[in-house]
Amino acid sequence: MTIKTSDTGILYVVATPIGNLEEITPRAVSVLRQADLIACEDTRHTKKLTSHLGISTPLTSYYREKEQQKAKVLLQQLQDGAKIAIVSDAGAPGISDPGAVLVRLARAEGIPIIPVSGPSALTTALMAAGLERSRFFFAGFPPPKKNTRREFFKQLAPLPWPVIFYESPHRIEQSLVDCLNCLGNRHGLLFRELTKIHEECREGLLSDLSKSCAGKNRGEFVVIIDGAAKTAEDKPEDLDSLILWYRDQEGITLKDAVRQMATDLDLPRTRIYQRALSLWKKI
Repeated sequence: MTIKTSDTGILYVVATPIGNLEEITPRAVSVLRQADLIACEDTRHTKKLTSHLGISTPLTSYYREKEQQKAKVLLQQLQDGAKIAIVSDAGAPGISDPGAVLVRLARAEGIPIIPVSGPSALTTALMAAGLERSRFFFAGFPPPKKNTRREFFKQLAPLPWPVIFYESPHRIEQSLVDCLNCLGNRHGLLFRELTKIHEECREGLLSDLSKSCAGKNRGEFVVIIDGAAKTAEDKPEDLDSLILWYRDQEGITLKDAVRQMATDLDLPRTRIYQRALSLWKKI
């Protein structure tokens, strides 16, 4: 493959649609069209996008199993002056997708790195989740092997922030079961096929979410699980004091607090919620 060269090589890190093709930005289209080469996870997948956009830029594969080797080849082309755009099959390269290796090599050699922002399953799920606080922990993809995956979730168990991870359709059921066993029966959100025709969000306890995924699944998943509940030896026992106590705990939302207080006091959530509304925002 012949690569056109210029005086200065540039690496563009380009976000592409996670589902709906209209998510592609005009800037991303311009960069992909003007690049000398597009490095992608699966050339067949990216070819569908470039054909849809009328882009004829040459494609080359850059997938996880060959990332180290291919990064060195692409680095040489960048050093020779090529303008290369790297994309993943969906979303932002380097976020649980190939890309980080080449970015690090290029930066070490002083090659300009230009991120072209756009769609991301992580930020899309966060927008739809409605978390009241901005703190969360992104865990990427859980390990595929059973024992390693369980250890992975055990390490996440103490975190006080919502935990977000990606999962494939053939492992989502077992990952949710492992979450249940390692984290307890926490509340969660399960997003599937974000921005696509069959997009859906399921909400509930891990026990219910795992049952909803029993059997065959389709599409990619983003999972958001509540952080570890706050504990204290001298937690108040009356409702008003307990509402204020939960309000002052870092990282807990009103919705999460109401759910936990209903368990603490064995009271209906609706009653707690109405009282909490009047106290939660008082200073």
